[in-house]
Amino acid sequence: MRLDNYYETRLIYIRMRRIVIVGTSGSGKTTVARQLSQRLAIPHIELDALYLEVNWTAASPIVFQERTIQALSGDAWIIDGNYSSVRNIIWSRAETIVWLDYSLWTIMRQLLRGTFRRILTQEELWNGNREPIRTIFFSKDSILLWALQTYRRWGREYPVLFSKPEYAHLQVVHLHSLRATREWLASLPKGG
Repeated sequence: MRLDNYYETRLIYIRMRRIVIVGTSGSGKTTVARQLSQRLAIPHIELDALYLEVNWTAASPIVFQERTIQALSGDAWIIDGNYSSVRNIIWSRAETIVWLDYSLWTIMRQLLRGTFRRILTQEELWNGNREPIRTIFFSKDSILLWALQTYRRWGREYPVLFSKPEYAHLQVVHLHSLRATREWLASLPKGG
């Protein structure tokens, strides 16, 4: 992200009331969204929590869309996730998109570390779901495989999406490294 002057910087801060965090699985979308939520005192919404039901069952498309619309009913929110089925609902209401566009090495390192931590601690993710070890390496549903399969796709798709006329209203913050993300978060005023 490049900010040319003080006024441009202030404009970005003023417009940061409805924020979407996107990036490959393992990029840290939820972590950054939580940190941003604390920093700006804005509620955080996890799309995974709206989509995944008990026993890793996906919500029906209608239910997922209804939950998303309800979650976005407030004046300010931070939402994280890449679900294309609700993208237009979210992006049409958003003001700012934060794209965590890290190297594949960084993403895979974070993904492995976080996945193993959640398995060891039996951390509950959403609706009673916990990550079973068998799905890390030995399943077509492996989060590692998913990250590898989608990494290049997001790198190609997001710039195209950002250039579409229906998303011209969005301020895009494109972050290429963990360090850039830390510095950007630290630069934001507390409490919005």
